[in-house]
Amino acid sequence: MPQSRPVSLPPVGVFRRRLALAAAAGSALLLAGAFGFQAAGYRPCELCLLQRWTHAAAVAVGAAILLTGHRRALAFLGLLAALAAAGTALYHTGVELQWWAGPTACTGGLGDLGAASTADLLNRIRSAQVVRCDQPAWSFLGLSMAAWNALCSAGLAVLWAMSLRTARR
Repeated sequence: MPQSRPVSLPPVGVFRRRLALAAAAGSALLLAGAFGFQAAGYRPCELCLLQRWTHAAAVAVGAAILLTGHRRALAFLGLLAALAAAGTALYHTGVELQWWAGPTACTGGLGDLGAASTADLLNRIRSAQVVRCDQPAWSFLGLSMAAWNALCSAGLAVLWAMSLRTARR
C-alpha cells in the first residue's frame, strides 16, 4: 500500500495574501469588462465612471500587496474600496429602478428652471450629459450592469474581509 502524505496547507499569511490578490484581480476584471463594453459602443454615465474609480483603488491596493506582501492595513483599504464599489453600484441600481433620484447631471434634471434666464437655460441644455444614469444601457437575466456590479463588488468585499480574518490552527 502506498504511503499517504499528510496534506500541508500554506501558511495563513500566504492564504490571506492570495485572497486579497484574488479580490484585486476581480476588480481588475470588472474594470476590463467596463472598458470592453465601452469599446463595444456602450458609453458610460457619470455613475458608471464613479464606480470605475472604486475598482481602480482596489486594484492599486492589490498591486501594493503584490509588491510589499499582505498587510492588514492594505487589506482594510481594499475592503473599503470594494464596499464603496458595491455601495455606488447599489445606488446606481436604485437610480435606474427609480427608487430614488440620481444626480441631476445624468438623470435629465436641469435644476430650477423658473429662476433661469434663456441664455442660462440654453447653456444648461448644451452642457447636459447625453448618457443618462437612470436608464440601463444593458441588462442580463433581468439585472442591469450596475446591479451585476453591485453583486460582484459585494462578493469581492467578502474576499477582502476574509483576507483580514486571522485563521486559527
